[in-house]
Amino acid sequence: MKKNILFVALFGTVACFLLAVAPALAQDGPGSGGPTPNAPTAVPIDGGASILLASGVALGLKKLRERRRAR
Repeated sequence: MKKNILFVALFGTVACFLLAVAPALAQDGPGSGGPTPNAPTAVPIDGGASILLASGVALGLKKLRERRRAR
């Protein structure tokens, strides 16, 4: 009787292990990871920065003209 219980326990443990391992082995490996990002120096400095620079120059000129008129 004791051998029968030991056999059932061992068989149940092995069965649970095989049932748990089978789905893990069926998984695919990691893929390509998707597209790679651009280089960190690829910053689009075109229209936005030039408009900001031009507006800063215009504001500076306006302030200079206001100072000259105030004297």
